[in-house]
Amino acid sequence: MSRGVIIFWLLAVGCIALDLQHSPYGYRVEPPALALGSGEAASGAHCSGR
Repeated sequence: MSRGVIIFWLLAVGCIALDLQHSPYGYRVEPPALALGSGEAASGAHCSGR
C-alpha cells in the first residue's frame, strides 16, 4: 500500500472518530427511510418534518 492511501484512511477514520466523540447522542436520531418488515410505517428520511 502506498503512503498516500494509508494517510487517507488514517484521516478518514480520525474524522469519523471525532464526529462520534462529539456527537451528543453517539448516533444520529432519524426516522427510518425504509421500514421493511418492522411493523412501523416508513416516515421518510431527512425531510420528513418529524
